[in-house]
Amino acid sequence: MTDSTTWPPALPLVAILRGLQPERALDVARVLFDAGFRALEVPLNRPGAIAAIAAIVPQAPADACIGAGTVLDPAQVDAVGDTGATLIVSPHFDPDVVRRARERGMRTVPGVFSASEAFAAWRAGADALKIFPAEAMTHAGLSGLTTVLPPGLPLWPVGGIVPGNIADWRRAGATGFGLGGGLFKPEFSLVDIASRARAYVDAWRASA
Repeated sequence: MTDSTTWPPALPLVAILRGLQPERALDVARVLFDAGFRALEVPLNRPGAIAAIAAIVPQAPADACIGAGTVLDPAQVDAVGDTGATLIVSPHFDPDVVRRARERGMRTVPGVFSASEAFAAWRAGADALKIFPAEAMTHAGLSGLTTVLPPGLPLWPVGGIVPGNIADWRRAGATGFGLGGGLFKPEFSLVDIASRARAYVDAWRASA
């Protein structure tokens, strides 16, 4: 079961580790933990994702939320949950995925774009909403959603987020972010990942 005291993560930046190799998973995770990250997801649409998650979970800080992205069906929720992971992120809203994650005591963050999707996901029990693809959402569009959605519901744009636009998104109503290729690619060195992680953390703190 997840610990409600650690939600949302103290630093609401989710590291999206697409293509993370299992043999490298723990080293990459440690670099991110050292930078302050407490939410990591390994998308399931690349080989080795479950093995990478399983390598990270036992070594993660107690206040960390580790899990998977691109989760498309309840069977995948179970596969992720069996590693001890607690975070389920999807590119879309599927009520069956949200329901199964909640049954297993996991946090669930479905992808939404419209007000209809956002309300449906919230009513199904989503713990946060992934605004995706953020590249196609204007700041004014996100601000509009915040005027009708329940106060306090975490809204995390994903797609095209760089340190230089974090402040603008926060002013529009974002309360966290999913960070993909700007933070991690399989070919990035640990030194490079550490530098990128610090830049994102610094941008987040400067935009408060």
